[in-house]
Amino acid sequence: MKPRADQFPASPTPTSRRSFLGDVGRVAGVGATVTAAVRATGLGNAHAAGSEEIRLAVVGCGGRGSGAVRDAIQGAKAAPVKLVAAADIFKERIDGLKRTLAEQFGDRIDVPEERAFVGVEAFRQAIEALRPGDILILTTPPAFRAVHFAAAIDKGLNVFMEKPVSIDGPSTNRMLALAKRADEKNLKVGVGLMCRHCEARKQLLDRLRNGEAGDLLLFRGYRMHPAYSNMDLAPGPPELARGPDGRVTNSELLWQAKRFHNFLWASGGIFSDYYIHQIDEACWMKGAWPQKAEAVGGRHFHGKLDDQNFDSYAVEYTFADGTKFQYTGRHMPNTYQRFELHGMGSKGAFTISIGHHPAKPAIYKSQRMDKANILWSGEHPEPPHPYRLEWQHLVEAIVNNQPYNEVVRGAEASLVTAMGRAAAHTGRVITYDEMLASPDDLTAGVDALKDDSPAPLQRNADGSYPVPMPGRFKFEYRG
Repeated sequence: MKPRADQFPASPTPTSRRSFLGDVGRVAGVGATVTAAVRATGLGNAHAAGSEEIRLAVVGCGGRGSGAVRDAIQGAKAAPVKLVAAADIFKERIDGLKRTLAEQFGDRIDVPEERAFVGVEAFRQAIEALRPGDILILTTPPAFRAVHFAAAIDKGLNVFMEKPVSIDGPSTNRMLALAKRADEKNLKVGVGLMCRHCEARKQLLDRLRNGEAGDLLLFRGYRMHPAYSNMDLAPGPPELARGPDGRVTNSELLWQAKRFHNFLWASGGIFSDYYIHQIDEACWMKGAWPQKAEAVGGRHFHGKLDDQNFDSYAVEYTFADGTKFQYTGRHMPNTYQRFELHGMGSKGAFTISIGHHPAKPAIYKSQRMDKANILWSGEHPEPPHPYRLEWQHLVEAIVNNQPYNEVVRGAEASLVTAMGRAAAHTGRVITYDEMLASPDDLTAGVDALKDDSPAPLQRNADGSYPVPMPGRFKFEYRG
């Protein structure tokens, strides 16, 4: 039986963080010898129970990585946090993160050169810079999520990871298994589906549960705006290049990872990365995951070297009771823009969100959605930003030793999102159970990647990349 989409971590009687960290230290083997590289950092393997300060390391230093560190520092209330290590495949991203955040937060950004790690395997060094009980931030493309999460569990680290956490059936199953391992070690794990931490949305949820909109009949969502990344990959990937020290500075693998939105193996594409928030929100309000998805989509605008995305999607999700959720995505320049999520109840329509924050939820007296017809609207101005609230809740759970693991819900939301994407890319009706059991593993072999490895997606003989063609392949672009 699939769990309800509205489940949240429980909060039993708290104990102290020192007691918790002592337990984690015993499980993780605090006395283990660390690598020579980390011994040189000056942090060593100090026992986290010796200080109430929680250390952070971030793996993936692009915009979301720097944003997550900023949200952690601003959102954590129960204990102070400090960034002590960073890892990325590109040194300039680490430098940019350090420069930007140090200007804002001063000595709470403590990442000297010896704790700035570069390369596909640099996450291992960042992990060794932390003590059991500290927090590892995972903001790389989701292809690497399971590999990095497994290593964090082995070390006894709490984790914050960005969404999506998986992009297909095999990666979802890996994350579900790792979630169980994290629970066995009493680790706390947050997932960046921050809308579920939004107080205004929670107020709406309570009112929907109390029947103020009547029976929930239909959900409809829209995310329509130009793509944030160039969907034309021309002139194509670079040749393998190394710096004077022999380190790989460019390759097709690094090039694809940098353009992760363009490649399904790296991110699940625009669909999985952009749409998951609203899909998760709708399922949360419904209190269930849909059983199936059918969809259409296409690529209207072509460049010299197309990526693997469609530029328009239309999906119909169906829940077990027959309720529908219709979702529309479009990413074309010079077209009407819309970023909204609404629903229809037997008593009246409702707005779940307009953008991320402020959400501006509302319930209407009838199906007519205008200001004069509002029955209830969320608090204005809305409470703190959910990007910071999710960090407040995670750190509180660590300090008070409350069970806190959002991975199962995050993996299920990621799977449901991928189900809609696969339905559009294959032209088939895809069920939840079929998606979870699918053997098509887009991230196969990612755990063995090194800086000079071949890229997971290889080009066709004509230099193009394989792209989805509904009705032609068994899976999205192969088989």
